[in-house]
Amino acid sequence: MWEKVFDIVLDAALDSLKLLPFLFLTYWLMEWLEHRAGEKTRAAIARTGKAGPLLGAALGLVPQCGFSAAAAGLFAGGVASLGTLFAVFLATSDEMLPIFLGAGVAPLKILTVLGVKFAVAVAVGFAVDLFCPQKEGEGTVHDLCDREHCHCERGIFRSALHHTLHISLFVLIVNLALGLAIGFIGEARLAAFINAVPLLGACLAALIGLIPNCAASVLVASLWLEGVISGGAMLAGLLTGAGAGLLVLFRTNRSRGQSALIALLLFVFGAFFGAVFDLTGLAALLRL
Repeated sequence: MWEKVFDIVLDAALDSLKLLPFLFLTYWLMEWLEHRAGEKTRAAIARTGKAGPLLGAALGLVPQCGFSAAAAGLFAGGVASLGTLFAVFLATSDEMLPIFLGAGVAPLKILTVLGVKFAVAVAVGFAVDLFCPQKEGEGTVHDLCDREHCHCERGIFRSALHHTLHISLFVLIVNLALGLAIGFIGEARLAAFINAVPLLGACLAALIGLIPNCAASVLVASLWLEGVISGGAMLAGLLTGAGAGLLVLFRTNRSRGQSALIALLLFVFGAFFGAVFDLTGLAALLRL
């Protein structure tokens, strides 16, 4: 038992450490934009959000959740658009790619999964930005500074480090709690729960994907490889699997209601596209 607990604690610590460079660079950039670049430069960078969903979806495919955490911080700071945030979240692969490669999944199947995730992320990202355009001055790094008392007047480096350590500690605590919960519940019980209501497989997998921990993507990918869930359910879980991005969003965004709505919409998008793939037979493209 204690060996299992040790492994869970170690995994949680490693997952949190992986985020450190991404979080530090994100907050350093936000501080630099706020204090050195001026409002015009900051606004110009924010306007690149028109192409942001395309870039965000491409970065999200990189097999780790660092970019989703960075996107959440940039969105909370008013730099990235809402559509860009959704594009990164939906495209984020986290541990999916290493799991597939390790299991010997055919390259064409892997590219198909990545291609579908990319297409959904880009389409949703541009649609969100079309109907919910970014407003200038909507959130700044000063909002976060005021809440966390980081004394940003003492320097960009110190302020960025302060934010990074605070967010990393928060992520570590949540990752540890989730890891212990998943570790003692077990994959077998979760698989049995999904199979008990097959018509809701996409919704249940999407809920699992929302777990802000790399274990979610590992679980979803493993269940699909074992034939426990369908291709559509697998897609639903991987679309909502934004890793630590949601944790950072809830910790940094000044509007908890907005963060909750984003999480809800992420679930809706993932479950919808997953169900569509199963109902239309497109999931056959993802069959092993």
